[in-house]
Amino acid sequence: MKLLQQLCEIHAPSGEEHILKEFLLKYIAREKKKWKGKPEIIHGDEFQDCIILKFGKPRTAIFAHMDSIGFTVRYQNQLLPIGSPDAEPGTKLVGKDSKGLIECELEYDKENHAFYRFGRVIDRGTSLTYKINFKDTKQFIQSAYIDNRLGVYNALKVAETLKDGVIVFSCWEEHGGGSVPYLAKYIYEKWGVRQALVSDITWVSDGVEPGKGVAISLRDRTIPRKKFVNRIIEIAQKKKLTFQLEVEGMGSSDGRELQNSDYPFDWCFVGAPQQHAHTPHEKVHKSDIDSMISMYQHLMIHL
Repeated sequence: MKLLQQLCEIHAPSGEEHILKEFLLKYIAREKKKWKGKPEIIHGDEFQDCIILKFGKPRTAIFAHMDSIGFTVRYQNQLLPIGSPDAEPGTKLVGKDSKGLIECELEYDKENHAFYRFGRVIDRGTSLTYKINFKDTKQFIQSAYIDNRLGVYNALKVAETLKDGVIVFSCWEEHGGGSVPYLAKYIYEKWGVRQALVSDITWVSDGVEPGKGVAISLRDRTIPRKKFVNRIIEIAQKKKLTFQLEVEGMGSSDGRELQNSDYPFDWCFVGAPQQHAHTPHEKVHKSDIDSMISMYQHLMIHL
């Protein structure tokens, strides 16, 4: 789990994905010589902080968002949320401004507005994220930012054996999105790719349990095309893969942006369930990580 821990420890909230981008580019340059397929690596100013990896003759894309939730420093020690963080008072927050490294504490007032407690004023606009306490036990991984560094980890593990496909590392998912439409346009117009798997992390709920396999989402706030989701389920059943079916009425992902784009994408959210979402204590069962990787490896071959 060393790679997953490294990913979780990288400070890359929405809008600052460039830090994770640089890590991924170095990792891919170093590791790709061991992979079965040799990817074309596509990035640059026209893609902002996103990365596209193209393998062989792609039919299906994996979308994994790089950003995390966090906070932005406002005025008079006020904090604004990035995405939807859910942390208790006293949570350690870290960052860096013009005066140096920061480790401060999260506080709330009676109206539940967030503030920081620190020995000096922090530059306005500075982003703060949870201090990482990565725990690797016999059955579980627990850390802040498993959502969505585990989705990125899954994509990198699938890349090791991928011969035909596209892997897209996207930005801003936690705070409204914005990068997926132009990424979808590129891979559709360039290679005709119009089906996608969303490599993201979902919730443990009353119908989705830890240790019971990766969740195939039948719907969340948005509804994917049933015909495509049924193909995924049929492949999983035929290959005797462990999975759970998820049905939710809230939450969304890069799939929402694919569905709202101008291109006819079929998509499905396929991700491991976690406990304590968007807190510093996100927790996922190791067998669900294995299930997620195996599911993606099979789907990228047979879809």
